[in-house]
Amino acid sequence: MMKTYRFSLLAGILLALAFIFACSGNDSVAYGGQIYKIAKIGNQTWFAENLNYDVDGSKCYDNKPENCAKYGRLYDWATAVKACPSGWHLPSNAEWDELFRYVEDEENDDASSPYNSLTAGKHLKATTGWNEGGNGTDKYGFSALPGGGGISDGFYDVGYGGRWWSSSENNSDYASLRLMSCHRERAYWGDDVKFYLFSVRCLKD
Repeated sequence: MMKTYRFSLLAGILLALAFIFACSGNDSVAYGGQIYKIAKIGNQTWFAENLNYDVDGSKCYDNKPENCAKYGRLYDWATAVKACPSGWHLPSNAEWDELFRYVEDEENDDASSPYNSLTAGKHLKATTGWNEGGNGTDKYGFSALPGGGGISDGFYDVGYGGRWWSSSENNSDYASLRLMSCHRERAYWGDDVKFYLFSVRCLKD
């Protein structure tokens, strides 16, 4: 009787653990020794954190590991396009557009791509971490943080602005990216030199 009871108790514990791990697997991804939260937004599933995968072509802001822990690493474009884990990818302009349109406050008939949203930044930005009162509502769990950028002569804008690469190229030297600022509710697009360093968000295939 005692053996049966112990077996039943052990089986119950194992079943409970299996359930916990199964559930956690639905809202997190393990990659490169780190667990990343994920967020399902509309028909898309995103990393809910900036990528912090250590690889050649990436750096920590000011070369300080504590900035990688907080904001993720900064990547040049060639590294960014292949930095996401299997089953995930760097989003294209069209995929960023879909996110912006889904989270913005009002319907907009503007069919342009790349697309600028007047309000998406407010809902995509994290509720803490942005300077000068620039935090967002984080309504959809995207938790965008202002990791700044890296250029040939150093780093800039951490705490004030976030820039995320897209996979869409403009030409051999420039690629598109997405921007958010502590001073605006907007989320908008721009482009920059491919060897500059910006943040990465991974999107599920």
